[in-house]
Amino acid sequence: MSWGVDNLPYGVFSLPGESPRVGVRYGDKVLDLTAALHDEVFAAPSLNPFMARGRTAWHDTRELIRNKLTDDLSVTEPHLIPLAQVQLHMPFEVGDYVDFYCSLDHASNVGRMFRPDTEPLLPNWRHLPIGYHGRAGTVVVSGTPVKRPRGQLGEGRFGPCEKLDLEAELGFVVGVPTTLGTSAGAFEEHVFGVTLVNDWSARDIQAWEYRPLGPFLAKSFATSISPWITPLEALPRIPGRPQDPEPVEYLRRQGDWGLDISLEILLNGEVVSRPPYSSMYWTPDQMLAHMTVNGASLRTGDLFASGTISGPEPGERGSLIELTWNGTDPIKLAGGETRAFLEDGDTVTIRATAGDLTLGEVSGTIV
Repeated sequence: MSWGVDNLPYGVFSLPGESPRVGVRYGDKVLDLTAALHDEVFAAPSLNPFMARGRTAWHDTRELIRNKLTDDLSVTEPHLIPLAQVQLHMPFEVGDYVDFYCSLDHASNVGRMFRPDTEPLLPNWRHLPIGYHGRAGTVVVSGTPVKRPRGQLGEGRFGPCEKLDLEAELGFVVGVPTTLGTSAGAFEEHVFGVTLVNDWSARDIQAWEYRPLGPFLAKSFATSISPWITPLEALPRIPGRPQDPEPVEYLRRQGDWGLDISLEILLNGEVVSRPPYSSMYWTPDQMLAHMTVNGASLRTGDLFASGTISGPEPGERGSLIELTWNGTDPIKLAGGETRAFLEDGDTVTIRATAGDLTLGEVSGTIV
């Protein structure tokens, strides 16, 4: 898959003994943008200053980089550094973090598990994209070890999580802040790009604590993201999934913001699921509109995620709780091991492609 001029994701890197700075991935190298473009905004240790410049600057810079990598490569070549020589860092400073619940198939699967005798979807689900405020301080870059969380597991029980899970998600990174309610049509004015997300979940802690106010300690201990942010401009778009009933006015789509992205979940190097983002019910423009309709502000570096991505088929589920039907049908790995939930030492990797583009991967090991 391509890391060529049609892709050009941004990240933050450093060489030994040097400060972190912004670069763009090209093939198996990273282009040092401070040196290549002579722009000090890329000398910052995060993408935030550049993202705050806005959509025109994002587009113009992307075109400039593409030109330098095609028409002017002899001049640019000295500023291309092999990835094997660099360390990758958090690509941006996270302001606020919001996690949504936008997959009809995921919500239906979970509903059938825990409410088998009733309608799997709660009455509000088809009327608004459900979300909750997460913890920005525990968003970490791919490769960071994930410590098994501790919490209350039931009445009088406290200890390490026994049902640790993954959630394959797509994250959206805000570039331009706003203090007004943002319509669905203003999505690309504010969102800079996308990143892969694993929103780790402690299912047993969650089951005990979530009523009546929703996720808390079960979701706040770690959220892993890819080191690369793929510009929104690079992604192929498709119509979103049909919605019934029609959403209220502020949530009505004003463009094609369905995304044809294919994910793979690997557990200890073995592919266990292939969730399709194209099956998501609520699209990211609707998430942004709902998040700000009450007047809540957006800041540069805010991150909002799609929630677990699951498709309609058994091999397209985006979490272990679905893949193993709450642990009752464990996954059988090639080496003979089985998994109902994650064990210490397990490594989860989520990778994705969009057409011929690769969105990279996000990986973490349980300790």
